[in-house]
Amino acid sequence: MNNTTLQLKIKQRLNKLDSQDYDNLQCWQIVEAFNKAQVEWVRRQVQGVNITKTGDEQTKMRIDDLQRLLKEKSVTLKKKDLYMESDDLPADYLFFKRINGHASKGCCDNPMAMTITYLAEEENVPLLLSDELKKPSFEWGETFCTLVGNKVRIYTNNDFEMHEVKLMYYRLPTFVELNGCVDPYTTTQSTTDVLCEFKDDIAEILVDVAVNILSGDIEYMTQYQVSQQSVQENS
Repeated sequence: MNNTTLQLKIKQRLNKLDSQDYDNLQCWQIVEAFNKAQVEWVRRQVQGVNITKTGDEQTKMRIDDLQRLLKEKSVTLKKKDLYMESDDLPADYLFFKRINGHASKGCCDNPMAMTITYLAEEENVPLLLSDELKKPSFEWGETFCTLVGNKVRIYTNNDFEMHEVKLMYYRLPTFVELNGCVDPYTTTQSTTDVLCEFKDDIAEILVDVAVNILSGDIEYMTQYQVSQQSVQENS
């Protein structure tokens, strides 16, 4: 969906085509609302806070809707006591998906694939490290990880070292920009159009979410209720 169509659809649903009712919408307000709508929609789909109560990859539709945002990135690790820690998470990081890597121990020349079974709660680390069935094990090829301070910790219990680690995560959606529009928050002017990256059926839902945000901002309660119902039925 191109940006001209996006703006027309939002204004149409707010009854603002060639009208002066309510507040006049500035281009930056449309951009801000649509970009906010993208983040809100993604969070609902990943968490399952939608009408079908399905989270990421629980249905074929969720897989299809969110696959564009999955991204893989190689991770550099530093050795610490009991674990190996990554650098800061990527700037476009939104949600953790999984992390894979290989492990070596002693004189092992060929690192073996290590299954990092799950993202654990930091609170439970002492219990996991002392549990014979859950603690990191080179022999079984299994361990766990946590998220602390915007970094990933892969626990080794000082038994092995990790190599060739890759992080799979959901990234932030690409924010839409309108050519010539000035962002009042940064006072910078967009020099090009950045289009919505989602396919048109999702873009239509995002338009409804943006309309819901804007109608709430301008206290247009009738359209707020209509757009809210549309968002709920199509999420």
